[in-house]
Parts: sequence; structure tokens; C-alpha cells
Amino acid sequence: MSNPPCADNSVPALISAHDRTRVDVAAVVTFLLVTFGAAWLIASPLWFSGLGLRTPGTGVILVAMMLAPTLGTLAVVLRRRPGVLRATGLTSAGGVRSWLPWAVLAWLGPIVLVVLALLLGVAVGVFHADLVGFSGFRELLGDRSGLPVSVLVLIQIVQVVVLGWINVVPALAEEWGWRGWLLPALLPLGRWPAILLVGVVWGLWHAPVVLLGYNFPVEPAPVRVLLMVGFCVATGSLLGWLRLRSDSVWPCAIGHGFVNAAAGLPVVLAAAGHPIDNATTGLLGWTGWVVMALALGLAALLLRRTVLTGR
Repeated sequence: MSNPPCADNSVPALISAHDRTRVDVAAVVTFLLVTFGAAWLIASPLWFSGLGLRTPGTGVILVAMMLAPTLGTLAVVLRRRPGVLRATGLTSAGGVRSWLPWAVLAWLGPIVLVVLALLLGVAVGVFHADLVGFSGFRELLGDRSGLPVSVLVLIQIVQVVVLGWINVVPALAEEWGWRGWLLPALLPLGRWPAILLVGVVWGLWHAPVVLLGYNFPVEPAPVRVLLMVGFCVATGSLLGWLRLRSDSVWPCAIGHGFVNAAAGLPVVLAAAGHPIDNATTGLLGWTGWVVMALALGLAALLLRRTVLTGR
């Protein structure tokens, strides 16, 4: 796959002209040590409690863990010269208007990708849908609501589209680290090597909670980490592409937030009697990876053709 053109031909400003041909290894190591160390420290109550993900306050711990990449970024940028906000994508030369179209894509794109992944799952037999009676969702709810299940499904979809914006706040704390600072720092390796490497690092960073069964509760512990790496490489490739195309970290944060928001849609659309395996279903599963890879290839191809034809 050919490399998509960047929003401009320059490497982000945090990497000086002297450093554009090499990675600042010391800064990258510092970032990784702080980011991974903070993640394990924040998640440590889940391990010491003996209850794992059933520990009281787990939701707060998971959100707090998302601050770790911001701490890693601060550890390396506080000693840098001015221009950090621009270099890490919090501001951009063209302002909000320059990345707003990419933000819209990042907002609605994850929902479309989840639906396509579920359709692929139905086609290959790893996901069983009920789009009429919503029997799986009805079974999950039991008798806890007097509203028709179709109304509850509509509410869930509206929540994904609208309330998903709440997820953008903690997602930005992650994205400022992964694709705000780390991706530009690794660009001397090449665009796609840098994008893929950030995805691998991002996946491994989830180990403190994934090893406890987060996202992939039924697989063996080492397989859980490998599955998370696969998901993060696929998702991170799209987010990294957005970062380079938009020259901003904001579309990445929006995309990340709505990927999280849309993660529950398989539960809403599933048929009763067919447990959902995240390893195969939705964006977390391999069907989602396939859909995201195809979307990335199509987007890169169309944009490259636009650049070449000038239309």
C-alpha cells in the first residue's frame, strides 16, 4: 500500500531540522517508561485487590489510566522549546477549519465501520444478528424497562452518536501521547513504520487491564494481549492516517472516543442465545480489523488519486 500524502510535506515542528533524519531515542524511552509505568501504577489496585476487574471503582481506574500517555508527553515536552502545542497537534496552522472535515469523518466513521464489521461477521457466521426483535438486547434487559425494545435500541444509537462526545475528553488524554507526540517522534522511521509501531505500543500499553480479562475475557492471557495489539494496530493505523492528513490530534481524539462509544453496538443488535466473542466480532475482532484495513486502503487510494488528478 502506498503512503498517503501528509497534510503538508513537513515533519511536525517538534522535530527540528537537525532531528528529522533520526529518532530522539532518549525522549522516546522516557515517554515509554513514564507512560507504561503510570499505567501499571494506576491499574495496580485491580491486581492487589484480588478481585481484578470486579474491584470497586474499576471504571474510574480505567479512565484514570487514559491519562498515562499525557504524563509521558509532559515528561518529554516540558524541557522543549516553545511550539509544543503546534508540534503535538493541539493547535494547527489553519485553525479548526483546517481539520473540521476530518473531525466529521472521525465522528461518524466508527459507527459505519462497526456496522460493516457486524455485516461481515454475519456473512462469515461469527455474529448472529436480530434486527427485528432485538432478542439479545431484550434478554439482557430482562424486565427492567417498560419501554418497547425498539425504542431502547434507538436510544442506544442516539447515545452513541451524541453522548459519545463525552468519550472524546479522556480519549484526548491518550491521543496527545500516542499520535500527538509519539507518532511525530517516530516519523524519521518512515510514515507507515511509525504508524504501525505506535499501534503495537498502544496495544501493549493496555496489558495491565487486558491481562485481567478486559475486552477479551474468554481467551488465554497472552492471546488477549495479542488480540489487543491487533485491534490497536488496525485502529491506530486509521487514527495515525487522520493525524498526518489533518495535521491535528483532535480528529484522532474524536475517532478514538467514538470507537469506544460504538463498542457496545454488537450487544444491542445480537440475537439471543449467541454469546458475543470480541475476538471475532465488532471492531475489537478480526472482522473489524479487516473492515478497517479495507477502509484505510480505500481512503488512501482515493486521496492519492485526488492529489494526482488535482480534483
